[in-house]
Amino acid sequence: MANQTSQPLNRQLRIPFPMPRLASTALKALQVDPELSPLVQRHLSVVSSSSPSSDDHAEVLQVEYQATTNRMLRVAVNSFMEGLKLVLEVMEQLDVDVLAADKANSIKSP
Repeated sequence: MANQTSQPLNRQLRIPFPMPRLASTALKALQVDPELSPLVQRHLSVVSSSSPSSDDHAEVLQVEYQATTNRMLRVAVNSFMEGLKLVLEVMEQLDVDVLAADKANSIKSP
């Protein structure tokens, strides 16, 4: 039995990235795929990290979902996470600058 509600269901995801360039790249890669259902709306944006303990250069990919049913929201978020996983794996394999920066930071840290 589908859970129908009179008000739309909302979910916000915040995915931190170590560099603004990576957050922007992820945004560009993920926003080309539209939502398949007209019952789901998605808005992607890159926002500054609001955590005082985070790196000043860190950026956050923010994803806001609105759906009419729990099931549609779950399916949309699961699909997004699969796409995000692929983007992150490609970044890890191809973005040499990030790997070099991570190694340099780990060497500097005691």
